[in-house]
Amino acid sequence: MAKWMLSEAEGYDFLKKYDVPVPEYRIATSAEDAAKKATEVGFPVVMKIVSPQILHKSDAGGVIVGVKDEKEAKEAYEQIISSINKHKPDADIEGIIIEEMAKPGVELIIGGNTDTAFGKTITFGIGGTLVEFVKDVSLRILPLTEAEIRQMVREINSYKLISGYRGSAPKDEETLVKTIINVCRAFEENEELKEFDINPLRLYEKGACAVDTAFIFSDEQSTKKVSDKPVDVSIFEPQSIAVIGASETPGKMGYAVMHKLSTFPGKLYPVNPKRDVIMCFKTYPSLHDIADNVDMAVITVPSALVPEVMEDCGKKGVKIAVIITAGFKEMNEEGRKLEEQTVAIAKKYGTRIVGPNCLGLISPHKGYDTTYVQRSPAPGNIAFLSQSGAIVNAVVDWSLTHNVGFSSVVSVGNQSDLNFFDYLHWAESDPNTEAIIMYIEEINNGKGFLDVVSRIARTKPVVAIKSGSSERGRAAAASHTGSLAGSYEVYMEAFREAGVLSVTNLEDAFLAAEFLSHNKHYPKGKRAVIVTNAGGFAVLSNDYAERYGIEIVDLPKNVIDEMDKFLPPFWNRGNPIDLLGDADGARFAKTFSVLAKHDDLWDICMVIGFPNLVLTSERFAKQIMMLSESTEKRIVSVLIGGSEMNGGREILRENKVPPFEELETAFRVVGRTLQSKYRVKGQGLF
Repeated sequence: MAKWMLSEAEGYDFLKKYDVPVPEYRIATSAEDAAKKATEVGFPVVMKIVSPQILHKSDAGGVIVGVKDEKEAKEAYEQIISSINKHKPDADIEGIIIEEMAKPGVELIIGGNTDTAFGKTITFGIGGTLVEFVKDVSLRILPLTEAEIRQMVREINSYKLISGYRGSAPKDEETLVKTIINVCRAFEENEELKEFDINPLRLYEKGACAVDTAFIFSDEQSTKKVSDKPVDVSIFEPQSIAVIGASETPGKMGYAVMHKLSTFPGKLYPVNPKRDVIMCFKTYPSLHDIADNVDMAVITVPSALVPEVMEDCGKKGVKIAVIITAGFKEMNEEGRKLEEQTVAIAKKYGTRIVGPNCLGLISPHKGYDTTYVQRSPAPGNIAFLSQSGAIVNAVVDWSLTHNVGFSSVVSVGNQSDLNFFDYLHWAESDPNTEAIIMYIEEINNGKGFLDVVSRIARTKPVVAIKSGSSERGRAAAASHTGSLAGSYEVYMEAFREAGVLSVTNLEDAFLAAEFLSHNKHYPKGKRAVIVTNAGGFAVLSNDYAERYGIEIVDLPKNVIDEMDKFLPPFWNRGNPIDLLGDADGARFAKTFSVLAKHDDLWDICMVIGFPNLVLTSERFAKQIMMLSESTEKRIVSVLIGGSEMNGGREILRENKVPPFEELETAFRVVGRTLQSKYRVKGQGLF
């Protein structure tokens, strides 16, 4: 694989072809030549090193600005050469580029990178030497429309530098947008272009200029496979299951799987040539000794035996094989070949594979659990798909103590055959699934993922946790853009584009999934009213709302006048609405009635309560339910406290208005849902 970088001059020539404004320049190869070429360009000039080994020129002492005459040009040439020899003595020096000195302007960056999962991406933001320190950028995955480019320009925090502020004239945004459009076209039309920086691009009141560039090419070819057609989801509804390697010895995988499947309502066939009976089930020497059909096989034998077992599965007509066994491509080259052999055999017979190196599948509504987690989860409406078996273990245990149920749980393992797309199709078609949570470490086919998950997110909320956000976990990037737009940032943009709600921890994932599994799905907007019986929570609500992007609206006079008729004379007459600590059910009910009548004023009503002797949690919950039933807007319940609030929480969960137990968590989760692309009903999205 060859990799090369354009020189500064080549970069300018490349940009000229795409109508991107660049400075006048010459190349000098000696101090005398530098004086002559600088005179031709016209003083003052900027002088920069030209070397394929020097990417960040300023850091190497390879840039001198403001050169005013021939004498300074000669001195600058010698100084740059000396600095480069000290900084990188083995660098190939092709000369010094001498450019007209671009006038000061807003310094921006336009960058491109090629993500291993999602392909080519564009980054835009504040540029210059502090670009990685400031990190005020927006990012998109190609291709882009003009409208999307305008949006990414306007979403950076420093957009006022472009639009104008405090008497500063607005800059030429139209030229900027046109430039980004042309740069995107250049990136898309040149397959070998993998990474680039235009930093800075100086933007003026009229026009712009690409002052510095770096373009990195490679002849590496993409090997991303196109997603296969949707899986036949009937394979996840087996009527019969065989356990290959079943055991009655505690501590063995075959024992754990048999123990979990012993309550399976269909037919269960242990397979072990050394046993006649295991756990009271008749045991068979091999699959071929089973007279009936076998829909699913769970394989727990050592990896070296798996290809032979897969051959038996294929001949038997097994539809799906769950390979719990490890020791495949996750281990070494020998394991990779073993996995490829196993997949080839399965493909020959049309048998689908879960794993290998996984915990397997759990379908509580269908009554099977092929894993070795300690306890099986309860039935529910959330599908959980994970690239980590350990996280599946922890999540199932957590769910049992938090009354969370699942429609399905999938440990995807190595995804040698069935992958995230297939499990998403299963969750999409499953009537028991109302929300999907994914724990993701890496997606192999990013474009295919976007196609599938963006369609599903229009009908069923999808929540994702992506590992790998730390700086330590990133490889060193060759360009500014590579460090600004690492893999994690691209995943975040992909999730946003696909309508996937991204969270950072498991608790928020399940709270968000519960919140979004409500039949009203996403809030229609971010305008909120807050109702509470505690002044302290009202104050905190203001802080959290601002922090997480929720707009607390002002109550109009007519609404305040209506509430004056029944609220104590010293109520706060504002939003958050503090009903005071002695608020009973009737006070909440009357307040809710007024808010329901005026629900055109708000999109979210957050109701916050705490344990007290005036209002039981059960009655409080029933009042919240009455409000929820009287409006199409989203109601968010926050029942703060310990076991005293459990009765009310249970009522709300049963009626699909899942409560939060901590105030900031409620605002954080709701705030995240407002960022989703598909949050608005009434626009053909739900």
